[in-house]
Amino acid sequence: MALQNEYCLIGLVRGSIMTKHVAVLMGGWSSEREVSLRSGEACAKALEGEGFRVTRVDVTRDIGRTLSDLRPDVALNALHGPAGEDGTIQGILEVLRIPYTHSGVLASALAMNKKMAKFVMAAADIPVPGGKVVNRFEAARAHALPRPYVLKPIAEGSSFGVFIVGEGDEPPSAALTAEDWGYGDHLLAEPFIAGRELTCAVIGDRALDVIDIRAADGGWYDYSAKYSKGGSIHILPADLKGNIYHLVQELALRAHQALGCRGVSRTDFRYDDRPDGTGALVVLEVNTQPGMTETSLVPEMAAYAGLTFGGLVRWMVEDASCDR
Repeated sequence: MALQNEYCLIGLVRGSIMTKHVAVLMGGWSSEREVSLRSGEACAKALEGEGFRVTRVDVTRDIGRTLSDLRPDVALNALHGPAGEDGTIQGILEVLRIPYTHSGVLASALAMNKKMAKFVMAAADIPVPGGKVVNRFEAARAHALPRPYVLKPIAEGSSFGVFIVGEGDEPPSAALTAEDWGYGDHLLAEPFIAGRELTCAVIGDRALDVIDIRAADGGWYDYSAKYSKGGSIHILPADLKGNIYHLVQELALRAHQALGCRGVSRTDFRYDDRPDGTGALVVLEVNTQPGMTETSLVPEMAAYAGLTFGGLVRWMVEDASCDR
């Protein structure tokens, strides 16, 4: 059944939300500020189109005072990265008792910390990559793992600070020891898993269809591929064997539930289906604040399921609550 029909069935009557005041939280001070501004603006325009009263809030460190003065009915959280996605803003909203979208304090903090998220998912029998946590200065001096491997910040998104160290590569010493390095002193080192990049969103308690993501230039799915128009190719639905397709959906829902996520999340996978590959399917991470820009994946998956962008953000607002 299409999501559009589902939220009609549970009584999300348009006329009942016409006067609801929604603060769209965007911007912030993380590395993902620019992406967040784009997500927030897209959501704000869509909500206005749905009849809501909308206030755009470019989040600063006095956000508590701003929200206390504004007193919106709901906060739609369109922040990405630290402070907006790690439980910080969620805690402020809980203290102020302003209903908000997406996951709560604990789930947000767990999912944002890739090390802790892996522990929780592994305990729930969800396949995750191996690897270890290393100090960035140690990783700059010597290889953290046998090559090829991946180095990534423990608590960042949008591929900031990520390095793929190939078979003949040396450690990225200059970048890791730079004075302007801003992604924390500890990194997650994981074996590089060749093959496909897959993603699947969960809305409420339903896993959507699966997208196979490919960088348009044939490289890896970095920041440019994610956010530049034409930077990536999205194959929806992904061309996978039926059992693998359903397993991706099942694992996305299980990861969402294991971390205690609410509202909308998106889980990213690697799948090694090369003829001489391992056949491994692993969960890389769960995004509790997935992008909502014109090139973002969740709106695309929702549209494929029959839910317009306006309908998606309206669902998010109606799902908002405290104590998430």
